[in-house]
Amino acid sequence: MISTLLVANRGDVACRVFRTCRERGIGTVAVFSDADGGALHVREADTAVRLPGSAPADTYLRGDLIVKAALAAGADAVHPGYGFLSENAEFARAVLDAGLVWVGPPPEAIEAMASKTRAKELMAAAGVPLLAPVDPASVTEADLPLLIKAAAGGGGRGMRVVRQLPDLPPELAAASAEARSAFGDGEVFAESYVERGRHVEVQILADAYGTVWALGTRDCSLQRRHQKVIEESPAPGLPAELRATLTAAAVAAARAVEYRGAGTVEFLLSPTGRAYFLEMNTRLQVEHPVTEEVFAVDLVALQLAVSEGAKLPPSPPPPTGHAVEARLYAEDPTKGWTPQPGRIFELAVRGVGGDLGRAGLAGLAAGDGPQGAGAVAGVGGLDTAGGGDGHADAYAQPRATDAHGKRVGLQPGPGEEGVARPGVAPGADPAAPAPALAGPGHRPRIRVDVGYGAGDRVGVYYDSMLAKVVAWAPTRGEAVRLLGDALRRARIHGPVTNRELLVRSLRHPDFVAGRVDTGFYERHLDALTAPGDGDHDNARHAALAAALADAVRRGHPVGGWRNLPSQPQTKTYGGHEVRYHRTRDGFRVEDDAVRAVAVAADRVTLELDGVLRHFDVADHSDEGGHVYVDGPTGSYRLLAHPRFTDPRTATAPGSLLAPMPGTVVRIADGIGEGSAVTAGQPLIWLEAMKMEHRITAPASGTLTTLHAAPGSQVEVGALLAVVAPAPATDTTQGNT
Repeated sequence: MISTLLVANRGDVACRVFRTCRERGIGTVAVFSDADGGALHVREADTAVRLPGSAPADTYLRGDLIVKAALAAGADAVHPGYGFLSENAEFARAVLDAGLVWVGPPPEAIEAMASKTRAKELMAAAGVPLLAPVDPASVTEADLPLLIKAAAGGGGRGMRVVRQLPDLPPELAAASAEARSAFGDGEVFAESYVERGRHVEVQILADAYGTVWALGTRDCSLQRRHQKVIEESPAPGLPAELRATLTAAAVAAARAVEYRGAGTVEFLLSPTGRAYFLEMNTRLQVEHPVTEEVFAVDLVALQLAVSEGAKLPPSPPPPTGHAVEARLYAEDPTKGWTPQPGRIFELAVRGVGGDLGRAGLAGLAAGDGPQGAGAVAGVGGLDTAGGGDGHADAYAQPRATDAHGKRVGLQPGPGEEGVARPGVAPGADPAAPAPALAGPGHRPRIRVDVGYGAGDRVGVYYDSMLAKVVAWAPTRGEAVRLLGDALRRARIHGPVTNRELLVRSLRHPDFVAGRVDTGFYERHLDALTAPGDGDHDNARHAALAAALADAVRRGHPVGGWRNLPSQPQTKTYGGHEVRYHRTRDGFRVEDDAVRAVAVAADRVTLELDGVLRHFDVADHSDEGGHVYVDGPTGSYRLLAHPRFTDPRTATAPGSLLAPMPGTVVRIADGIGEGSAVTAGQPLIWLEAMKMEHRITAPASGTLTTLHAAPGSQVEVGALLAVVAPAPATDTTQGNT
């Protein structure tokens, strides 16, 4: 039995594994880089060991240091999480050679499947349909478009789409460099790129006795930069025959390498419904919570049990309902998905039961199976309630199954009155509402998995994901609606996030109808990020609420005998100038359609055209942040503008400023001060949050200044270079 486990990872997955360990009486050990010294996963672990440095190559990719940390802390097992070394066979061997339990598949299975090139060869021999690999050295126009992929690792790193032949060499180099930085392996390969394909995968779980579970399908087609954004289970709209084909292929893949533990087999579905094997991820997936919610299992607990030698029941528990997950990133979708590092002031998601700073899973029941002690019966799902700083209390409502998959012991959670709904029948419309029936156990719920808490800072070295928000409901339509509402109501104060994009995506007609593919954001991003009807007025009302709350906060109470200015007070937030008068009876707004009903430092009630609307205001401008207003129409991150501009903040025309803190990884070949450049030409590559970002010339002209140098660290707003625009040609000369 495992007594103490080290998680060779960070962030949300480390916190997720620690939670299951606590529920099972297993001690926990974290590892952390210098950049993660105060991170949530370090605070949640029983003990922690420092990995000197900050870059992944110096810390979380150093398997030798992690094994030493496990031995030094007295751990007897290692869980790799996802990313970093989770699919590194040599690391798995090092763990086993040190006498530790490896909570993952055998190194030989990792070796066979972790390299996508070798995995495809194995699957081809097993008769699984594949996209034929393409030799980059012999590519012609007829082979385009191509997808370049990293042979090791995943998560969208080291992936590029090539649509023009001249782009192939630089994109190969960029993909290789990114893969080497993220996984320590720069091998890449190319294959045909399928337009408007769907990314569908099958979760598998196997023990050491020949049992392989296929835990349904997941659709992960909504992606940006080849990284998943919204995932759901089951994949909508799949014919039963196709679902059976995918499941059988996934089980065959696991058996082909004598797999053990949790893994995922990924497929690409063409618009005609033809399935192609993509890869097998020999680890836990980021999106595993949707499977846990639908099948009522704790996959981490099952990983631990299988590693301890437990035998799975012959078949998994039956699925129920639908789950949808959204990844909340600190990034700006309107600026090329640019990462947004910075301090988090508040991160809370309102679920069915209340505000959640963090939520986890219910336990997994271990008991006597058909083969005696050690067989595992799955439980899972949970309702959660609580609030605060990332340490919300949680209560669990188990949905247990016995060794034969029969549901047993359903009990309502605290406060549950017993409203249940059935699952969706095969062939039924997944969006159709189901009637409410009496009985416990099926109340819609929200789950939140986070890696950050209030006061934490999002850095530049690692992935920018803040949290995963998951909704479960009896039907897909209910789950999608619930998730969109939970995100809309969330209090997210800190860096810019993709929250608004997630909400709009979940409400887009194509997504609601289940018409999804990997090109969704290519087609719809501009519309999804464009201002909507009423956005200007809503933002102006939020700015007004911020200004009134600021007036109270700065010591201007309502009422009392005092000299009051006759001129209106004026303040500008985010481009919205608001004007108001302070009177002995309150505040009067210079807008006949708006009336200030109640004003406090943190909450303002306005009457808008006869309708009362409440706005919660949190001012973090004195702490280097913004003013955050959460209202009935959305949330707003506002910057208070000074009355006069500081001339020292002005920059020369053509200045290229760092859009984020990061590391300059390279400069375009052959350029230097005095070089002629063309508009849109890539000049500088920055690496931040494990992704490369290109800085391009804003106009054609001459590079007059170049401060950036490979290897240098830059802060947001740092001057990298200056391009002097070419003088305009006088087209009037010679005309008469």
